[in-house]
Amino acid sequence: MGLLVTPVMRKCLPRLKPFSRLQITLRHLSMTKDPSAEVLLEKRGCAGIITMNRPKALNALTLSMLQQIYPQLKKWEQDPETYLILIKGAGEKVFCAGGDIKAISEAGKHGDRLRKDFFREEYRLNNATGTCKKPYVALIDGITMGGMAALEKDLIELISPTKANVADVLDSYHKECKLDQEKEFILGEHMDKINSLFSANSMEEIVQNLKKDGSPFALDQLKTIAKMSPTSLKITFRQLKEGASLNLQDVFTMEYRLSQACMRGHDFFEGVRAVLINKDHSPKWKPAVLEEVTDELLDSCFKSLGSDDLRL
Repeated sequence: MGLLVTPVMRKCLPRLKPFSRLQITLRHLSMTKDPSAEVLLEKRGCAGIITMNRPKALNALTLSMLQQIYPQLKKWEQDPETYLILIKGAGEKVFCAGGDIKAISEAGKHGDRLRKDFFREEYRLNNATGTCKKPYVALIDGITMGGMAALEKDLIELISPTKANVADVLDSYHKECKLDQEKEFILGEHMDKINSLFSANSMEEIVQNLKKDGSPFALDQLKTIAKMSPTSLKITFRQLKEGASLNLQDVFTMEYRLSQACMRGHDFFEGVRAVLINKDHSPKWKPAVLEEVTDELLDSCFKSLGSDDLRL
């Protein structure tokens, strides 16, 4: 999920009338106070704070968590007394491990609605964060995989955030982002090869380019590609090509279709089994090679779901 940071105006909060103060107090009391809840929702000063609270499960997102976060995010977006929305993970070593893939996999095997509802709610929330009109900041500190993913720890340390001190943090962060402080791109030394070897019209062509090149870098990429699902490789290749010309909402619609296609297939469940359940890391992909993944299969993955399509 992307990061939206807009300028925060430096104005003192107006003195609230007693009735307004009572309304705000009641709203705060209605938020999650149970420390064992999967999601903690609280208001500190002018900041709405979302805490993903499943540290033992690496804060992996469940359908219930998505259904709690989305409406609160929309409420804070419309709340005139909320100027900043923060999301963070509970625990010292993790932000979020993305969706609870094991639960989704188990539900998908039995045709459970979770396979549809989870991804539908996830993309609704992704769209809400991507289009949020308030500053939305993901405080990434630790393991981060998948959704809900940023500024710095300074924002966590604000005890009672106001418009002024939030603005100070954002301003100081902006000043630190100077061109002369830019770190060297980690893949910089490989960019020439990346551009030449991966500028192809198909996954098969990319593989041929890597084999022909034969450099240590190319062979490392071949080794990685050989472990992956041929179907997923071709889906990802086409997804990147088509997604480059789509707007955010159309990308989410496309990705929702792909999520449902993967749930209808074999390789998603086999990958979860091999990595997360049996942990033998020896998946048996079907089809087993790129050449057996047909254009007809790919077309079926990208086609409209009709009335079941994602609506944003």
